[in-house]
Amino acid sequence: MKQPPSIAAVAPLRARAVAPDVKKKIFVLDTNVLMHDPASLFRFEEHDLFIPMVVLEELDAAKKGTSEVARNARQVSRFLEEMMRDKDHAQIEKGLPLPAPSSRGNGGHGAPASGRLYFQTRPPDASLPPLLPGSKPDHSILITALALQSEHPGRRVTLVSKDINLRIKAAIVGVHTEDYYNDQVLEDLDLLYTGHVQLPADFWQTHGDKMESWQDERGRACYRVSGPLVKDWYVNEYLYLPDEAERGLELRVLAKDERSATLQVIRDYRAGKTPVWGIHAKNREQNFALNLLLDPEIDFVTLLGAAGTGKTLLALAAGLAQTLDEPRYREIIMTRVTVPLGEDIGFLPGTEEEKMTPWMGALMDNLEVLTQTSNAGDWERAATNDLLSKRIKIRSLNFMRGRTFLNRYIIIDEAQNLTPKQMKTLITRCGPGSKMICIGNLSQIDTPYLSETTSGLTYVVDRFRGWPHGGHVTLARGERSRLAAYASDIL
Repeated sequence: MKQPPSIAAVAPLRARAVAPDVKKKIFVLDTNVLMHDPASLFRFEEHDLFIPMVVLEELDAAKKGTSEVARNARQVSRFLEEMMRDKDHAQIEKGLPLPAPSSRGNGGHGAPASGRLYFQTRPPDASLPPLLPGSKPDHSILITALALQSEHPGRRVTLVSKDINLRIKAAIVGVHTEDYYNDQVLEDLDLLYTGHVQLPADFWQTHGDKMESWQDERGRACYRVSGPLVKDWYVNEYLYLPDEAERGLELRVLAKDERSATLQVIRDYRAGKTPVWGIHAKNREQNFALNLLLDPEIDFVTLLGAAGTGKTLLALAAGLAQTLDEPRYREIIMTRVTVPLGEDIGFLPGTEEEKMTPWMGALMDNLEVLTQTSNAGDWERAATNDLLSKRIKIRSLNFMRGRTFLNRYIIIDEAQNLTPKQMKTLITRCGPGSKMICIGNLSQIDTPYLSETTSGLTYVVDRFRGWPHGGHVTLARGERSRLAAYASDIL
């Protein structure tokens, strides 16, 4: 069995590989970082990167297939080939310059990267005794990191890996490690934008001195206010004054600049007011959500909340009201990620829609709530279900690439299981006149390697914050049942 190289074998080979700049750190990249985010090559700015040969071997082994991992492995190879084009062996040994982030289409600002990319350019001496047992690739990466650490005592050598076990081994043998944090939208989920904020009791005293008021074309009151809180608001954020009955003043930020903001009193969809496809908002946050879902100027809505807060029911009711009651959209398209909670049940026969039906239990349950009437007969219920089946389409995410949806109301259920790249692919499918609603619960992520801070749903909530045609609401209170609400709180 082939043994991994020892420190003594690797250390002499690294003397010429990294420039002696004590200000720069040396980051050794694990394979899983590159396969998770191919653009990670351009995320370390002024610091040097080092890729062991075993990482290239693992990338080569993972490049086959149509999975997200295989696509990312192929993309990393293309990036590396582009950087190595027209470079000879001597130039590669001196390190390759890293391009500016924006030139790789990864959302960077184009600042020039002063760090360089290094490779393991010479074969190690396998006859020397190994530091770690076996011939695992992880052990080769550890030995390479230890060798760099020995050769450059004045510089910080850090192994970057998403593999927890490798980070544990590295800590044991004395190698500093870090997780890959660039894909995390926030350090703490508590900092995630909620879409609504409570105003202080003295709000009008501190912000009403130069207030202007008028009524818009729909007869709703509008205010222009200025004061210290304005700078912290976002367009389409909801503001409310505390009230025990939850029927106090509720406003939406229509526009803002550095000194003032335009606020509008929102519609009330609670009991006793205008229903939406037969349902009413049961709390303040649900009322905020219905205002976003029914606003024709809002193209993108995200709804977060625990189980039973009414996310799917609100989205579906608003969609039916705008598809059947008023012809704003041609049809409702509903989809979700097919990640099972337990073991997979295997092959599902039938068409695309029939294969997706078992995954759409939430749709069926909510349709039952929206269509149930005490005095309707079997024939009326059958006619209603037949009508809805023609206006609600179930689609699979696997066939979304390349499509364009015109005048459609699109609901993406369980969106917390999407990666940021998948989320971008879906949102860019929307054509003129379409509206997309992403709903999910960040505490119920079933996709491997995704967390609350790296989920695509968290990503879009943060990135669309303040966009004039997008809005977000975090639903706080469960309304499914007292059992579901209690379970969400204590379990």
